[in-house]
Amino acid sequence: MSNPAQAANGSSTSVGRLVDHFQYGLDAPICLTWELTYACNLACVHCLSSSGRRDPRELTTDECKAVIDELERMQVFYVNIGGGEPTVRSDFFELVDYATTHHVGVKFSTNGVRITPAVAERLAASDYVDVQLSLDGATAEVNDAVRGAGSYATTLRAMDNLQAAGFEGFKISVVATRHNVPQLDEFKALADRYGAQLRLTRLRPSGRGADVWHELHPTAEQQRELYRWLVAHGDNVLTGDSFFHLSAYGDPLPGLNLCGAGRVVCLIDPVGDVYACPFAIHDTFKAGNVRADGGFTGVWRGSPLFLDLRRPQSGGACTQCSAYDACQGGCMAAKFFTGLPLDGPDPECVKGHGAAALSSVDRASAPRPTGDHSHAGPVRQAPVPLGMPLTRRPDRICDESPLAGLEPKEEALHG
Repeated sequence: MSNPAQAANGSSTSVGRLVDHFQYGLDAPICLTWELTYACNLACVHCLSSSGRRDPRELTTDECKAVIDELERMQVFYVNIGGGEPTVRSDFFELVDYATTHHVGVKFSTNGVRITPAVAERLAASDYVDVQLSLDGATAEVNDAVRGAGSYATTLRAMDNLQAAGFEGFKISVVATRHNVPQLDEFKALADRYGAQLRLTRLRPSGRGADVWHELHPTAEQQRELYRWLVAHGDNVLTGDSFFHLSAYGDPLPGLNLCGAGRVVCLIDPVGDVYACPFAIHDTFKAGNVRADGGFTGVWRGSPLFLDLRRPQSGGACTQCSAYDACQGGCMAAKFFTGLPLDGPDPECVKGHGAAALSSVDRASAPRPTGDHSHAGPVRQAPVPLGMPLTRRPDRICDESPLAGLEPKEEALHG
C-alpha cells in the first residue's frame, strides 16, 4: 500500500476495518504534525511543547523544504503545522507556499496574533491552506486564565479578519478542561456564527500541561457530559480521535478510535527530532531526526521504535475489560506522563480503573516531558508583542523573548 488513501478507499473484503489495518502502520503518516518553532508570544499553562523561547538549532528554510520534498515523494497529503506560534517565522509563508506548490496541503494552528486583514485575504485566496485558531474559553474570563491576558480578544480579532476576507470553514480549536466543558454549546454557537468548524481536543499531561493536568482535566461527570455532547454533535465537530477512550461509555465516537502513535501519526519538532506522538515529547518516544541519513522517510519506515509500535500490543489487564475493544486501553501519552504503565488503564478510564491506579502513583516520580522552552519572565500576565516576523535565529538558547536580538524584516510585514 503506497498511501493512506488506498486504505481509506479499499473494499471491506480486502481491507476489513480501517482500525485493524491502520494499527500495523502505513508507508506514510495520515496525520503529520510539524512544529516549526518553539517561539511563542504566549505561555499557555497547558502548552504540550512548553513553548516560549526559540531554539537556535531549529531547521533552516532549506532543511524544511527538503522535508517537504520528502513528504511529496511519500504522498503525504497534508501536514499540521504548529509550534510555538509558527507565523512568527519570517519564512512561514514561503514554506506554506512551497508545500502547497509541491502537493502537500497545510493546516496550521495559531493564536491569531499575526492574522491581520491582509494575511486573512492571502489565506482566503488559497485552496490548500486551512487555519486552526486556538481558543480555550467561550468567554475571555475562562480563556485568558489558561492562555494569557488579552488572548481571547486576539483570537476573536483574527476570526473577524478571516470572516471579512471570506475564509469559510476555518477551525476553532478547543482543549477541553473542567472550566470550559460547561461552555460546549457556546463554543458551537460561536463557530456557527463565524461559519467555522469546532474542533475539540483532549487535555494531555504533556509539556506544561503535566503541571496542571490534575487540576484542569474534566471530572468524571464532565467526561460523561462530554461524551453525550459528542454523540449528539459529533458529525459536525472534529476531535482528531482525542476522545476514543470515551467510547467505553457505549456507542463509538466518529473516527478511528485507536492510538495512532507511530502507526498513522507522528511529530517533527523544530530541531528535526521525530516523535511517535505529538503529545509524547520525551526521549522514550523519539524515533530519530530528519537530519540523519535517510531523512524523515528513513525514520518513518525504519525506526526500531515505530516498527515496535506497529506490532500487536499487549493491553495488559485492560484486555479483560468488556470495554477494551471500544477504548483500546486509552492514550499512551496520558498514561506515561501521569506515571501509569503503558499497558495499564487510561488515567481517565470511564470505568474508574485509571483513577484507582493513579491513587497509588507518586506524582513526583512521573516522567517529565523532554525540553522546557518556557519564557523566564512573567509572560502570561504581559504577553510578548509579536507584530513582526523574525529574520534570523537567536544566538543563545536561553533568550527569554522570541524577539531577542532579532530585527524586523520590513518587506515581510507587507508581503
